[in-house]
Amino acid sequence: MRIVLRFFSYLMHPLLMPILGVVIYFYVTPKFVPESFMYAKLFALSILTIVVPVLFYFLLESVNVVSDKELALVKERRVPLLIQVAITLLILKLIINGYEFPELYLFFFGILIAAAFAFLCAVLRFKVSLHMIGVSGVLLFVMGLSMLYQSNFLLLIGFLVIAIGFTAASRLQSKAHTMPELLAGLVVGGLPQILLFVFYKM
Repeated sequence: MRIVLRFFSYLMHPLLMPILGVVIYFYVTPKFVPESFMYAKLFALSILTIVVPVLFYFLLESVNVVSDKELALVKERRVPLLIQVAITLLILKLIINGYEFPELYLFFFGILIAAAFAFLCAVLRFKVSLHMIGVSGVLLFVMGLSMLYQSNFLLLIGFLVIAIGFTAASRLQSKAHTMPELLAGLVVGGLPQILLFVFYKM
């Protein structure tokens, strides 16, 4: 069981959640998207959401701003989260067009709000779970797409709910977070997504 829990902790890593949401979107959207265009977007987003944060982590580690990849100390989360906010703003400005892909624009706007709240929590010395922020954001994004497209994504939603359970259990088992920190992550990650979709449908 410990191996399964650790697997989900890596599978649902916060850095992977934005690109997972984008892959799901391109898979379920009824809009026609040329393959070359889709792959170009996925490549650019992979660089900005995975490669750039990893490079920044090693830079911050080399100057002793962070000490481990888990960012266990609350004070070490502030600069990485601020960088995340800046990267997400860059994505909204340069990569995701709100007219072509309004759903993806809302997804990353929700990520921006969640990252800003996570940064605020770090400033207030509260260690909200970034894993829960990421996976709950994707779950509520998929639920929003299901409502918007009036399509049944029950299997996908079911998998993400199970993934949340296993990821939360993994974070508790490794003593990386407490239950309040996990619950706070669920709210911070999921609430912006569903509120933005409700606003979009109005």
